[in-house]
Amino acid sequence: MRIIFMGTPEFAVPSLAALSEISEIVCVVTQPDKPKGRGQKLQPSPVKIFATEKNLPVIQPVKIKAPEVVAELEKFRADLIVVVAFGQILSQAVLDLPKFGCVNVHASLLPRYRGAAPVEWSIINGEKVTGITTMKMNAGLDTGDILLQRETEIGGDMILPELREKLQQIGAELLVETVQNLESITPVAQDDSQSNYAPMLKKDTGAIDWNKSAREIHNLVRGLYGGAFGFISGEKFKIW
Repeated sequence: MRIIFMGTPEFAVPSLAALSEISEIVCVVTQPDKPKGRGQKLQPSPVKIFATEKNLPVIQPVKIKAPEVVAELEKFRADLIVVVAFGQILSQAVLDLPKFGCVNVHASLLPRYRGAAPVEWSIINGEKVTGITTMKMNAGLDTGDILLQRETEIGGDMILPELREKLQQIGAELLVETVQNLESITPVAQDDSQSNYAPMLKKDTGAIDWNKSAREIHNLVRGLYGGAFGFISGEKFKIW
């Protein structure tokens, strides 16, 4: 299969690595390099670093919806587009490009935790179970038909990096299974009545409300891992 892979953070790298073993990656699409650190030097995404090491062609569009970008993607004659934590919403024009459409790897058991931060919010909300969903993408936000799902437990003291690492490995395995069996899998529509939303994290998401229970505060701290903070005698403390 000729595949265009779209992804950006470390979470997406195992999926790209696994996919490159079973298919032809004709193009990797990732977010533009971003300035980081005190020197504000431009840093490539983890996906770009991996793709460059493997000599895979990379493009970094500012806007994936731009007509010139759609035209460039069309030239690759892809059978499938795979999206793993890319960071931009695809237009219908992009969704319609490949023969077999677009498949997304989402870090929750859809329709639960649609949105940008499903891993963080599943811990913050004290969930005991989460998982990975592979989904046939449509124009909605994580609303496409479900292809495959796999569950995993969230331990009571598990922190964000631990759960993220666990899920990215499950995601890679489930993606391979999905791609290899794509034509025989029967997609299942999501039940919108069971959905909830995992919005993008903001700075004030980490503000600790000391009136909440110890368990709720514990969940916030481990779900943000360095992003939770509180004020003690007027001084701000980050809580790890």
